[in-house]
Amino acid sequence: MKIARSVLRSDRGDVPGWVLITLMTAGLVIVIWGLAGPALGSVFQQAIERVSGF
Repeated sequence: MKIARSVLRSDRGDVPGWVLITLMTAGLVIVIWGLAGPALGSVFQQAIERVSGF
């Protein structure tokens, strides 16, 4: 019974670690969006212009 309790306690996870991973992922998304956003907007605008031209 003691073994089961110790396994359950150790399986709770590392909350600060998950918070750090979440913040780092959000930061990467913001940086990538900032760099690729204008290029993607340009590609989208060109696609709309081509479709509208028909």
